Amino acid sequence: MSYVLSDGWEMTKRHLRQVPRIPELLFFSLIQPVMFVLLFRYVFGGALRMPPGVDAVQYLMVGIFAQSMTFATAGISTGLADDMQKGLIDRFRSLPMARSAVLVGRMGSDLVRNMFVAVVMVLVGLLVGFRFTGGFWGALGGFGMFAATVLAFGSIGAWIGLSVRNAEAANIAGIIWLFPLTFTSNAFVPLETMPDWLRAWAQVNPITKIVNATRGLFIGPPVFHPFPAVWQALAWCGGLMVVFGFLAVRQYQRANSR
Repeated sequence: MSYVLSDGWEMTKRHLRQVPRIPELLFFSLIQPVMFVLLFRYVFGGALRMPPGVDAVQYLMVGIFAQSMTFATAGISTGLADDMQKGLIDRFRSLPMARSAVLVGRMGSDLVRNMFVAVVMVLVGLLVGFRFTGGFWGALGGFGMFAATVLAFGSIGAWIGLSVRNAEAANIAGIIWLFPLTFTSNAFVPLETMPDWLRAWAQVNPITKIVNATRGLFIGPPVFHPFPAVWQALAWCGGLMVVFGFLAVRQYQRANSR
């Protein structure tokens, strides 16, 4: 296990060293979430019906933060598919390193990059009216929820990236399923505004659980409560990591055995 973590850390550093060489990648990773923050704050913020006592800015900002963390993991799909297409994985196979280190390194580097994106996005949110009313530990716990989200959905992204034929297909497949999943949650609208048939799904949607937990941590009582939402969200994230992490490793082994 230590061998995998050591090699995975080296792969993580390799990917992170590419960021200063390709600053456009980080720049465009930041542009989309910042645009979402500003658009939802000033275009849609006044048009949504909020429950009594709920501030629209507080409600929307957390939903946008969570959405951006899930959408950012689509880069894992494209990155792994691109490595496979270019034959980079084959070159790694010739090195004395753990094979799973490739996945660990990709996941680790994307986690670091996405947490940086989260910090910038929250800073922009603070400029347009968002506040951490849940206290310091709530804010820290909210960022921890972001990290769990990136790892959980990144596992799905890794499986997709290893399952498609090229980076172009991964670019589409890695994000298209996130739109219906996100917009059928309570990220942007209260569940009470949805029709009954859609609300039944939205209540068990993993994005809803993650958003509920993050709102409880960032905003806090009396309107939002972190428990049991945090445990439900962590259960979803843990389950997704186990299932799709296993599928990603199996798909990676299949690709290497061809």
